[in-house]
Amino acid sequence: MRVLRSSAVTAVAVAAALTAVSGCSGKSDGKDSDAITVKASDDACEVSKTSFPAGHVTFKVQNKGSKVTEVYVYAAGDRIVTERENIGPGTKAEITATIKKAGSYEIACKPGMKGDGIRQKITVTGNDKAEKSNPELDKAVAEYRKYVQQQADETIPAAQKFADAVKNGDVDEAKKLYAPSRTGWERTEPVAESFGDIDPKVDVREDGLEKDQKWTGWHKLEKSLWADNKITDEDKQLAGQLMTDLKDWQKRVGTAEITPTSMANGAKELLDEVATGKVTGEEERYSHTDLADFQANVEGARKAYELLKPVAGKNDAALTQELDKQFGALEQLLGNYRDGDGFKAYDGVGADDRKKLSDAVNALAEPLSKLAGAVAK
Repeated sequence: MRVLRSSAVTAVAVAAALTAVSGCSGKSDGKDSDAITVKASDDACEVSKTSFPAGHVTFKVQNKGSKVTEVYVYAAGDRIVTERENIGPGTKAEITATIKKAGSYEIACKPGMKGDGIRQKITVTGNDKAEKSNPELDKAVAEYRKYVQQQADETIPAAQKFADAVKNGDVDEAKKLYAPSRTGWERTEPVAESFGDIDPKVDVREDGLEKDQKWTGWHKLEKSLWADNKITDEDKQLAGQLMTDLKDWQKRVGTAEITPTSMANGAKELLDEVATGKVTGEEERYSHTDLADFQANVEGARKAYELLKPVAGKNDAALTQELDKQFGALEQLLGNYRDGDGFKAYDGVGADDRKKLSDAVNALAEPLSKLAGAVAK
């Protein structure tokens, strides 16, 4: 969900050619001199290079501001290719990507996590030279594409049951079906969010609304069901609109730009989702079904990682060993909060337990942030 998060953003608005590392075996020498430094502050977005050749590129982001920041890579029309979230004041982050075609792009920093951000134009010259395909990475991308489509396909009937319950005015049944209707979306959220026009319709929280934006989607219905404990005629209409928007996502998800590093960066984004929304209890503030979303985010991150692991393991065996360890630890800890087929309500999880969950998420997020670099070696 793209909403007010504890982060200030660097968004790279790029044409569809900006792919978060393609399924190629081209190597990057990793020299700092080749990296593009992005200095994000509360009122500026400084870029060290405004022109550079197509190919593998590393953005080294420095948060010089007082607010947490996140970094997006956009395709034309603000179509998100990749992002890096949760970059705290005074900290740094690195994003590995591949820009395959020449053209005009933008880098935008979003202090405060809202709006279009402070944008800087950049120019990519030439075209990335054809590189020998890496069969293992090609397979990983193909399998992940199948997974993403499957999640979208499975979301539709689950969401339809939820929408039907809302349309029928059945509050209790709608509450029961709410969390399961979101699982597929949460597992593949970075890909879903890459269509910048869909996410604000289906998954925005009230505090993430832009000026004059009408509130629609899951969280509007969540508030009606739990905070108001009633279903209005407008809610019934919104349930229908939710299905229209989700079917649009299902239809378009097959066209998403999916590459090895977009998968790796997406896995990290899912952990950022957990850190900034689920662990804090902000995501499902009315239903308190945060742990169900938490589980789905971790499952989605694990899927991307497992598909990339054969290549990442060859390039950085120590990293994959650490990731195996931290994924296992987080999954085991999360299992402690299961309740039947679901999870305990998050408002019943105390501060000490939330701290344990947060620590486990952070322990996984740190090595996971290095996965894209390992894949791109």
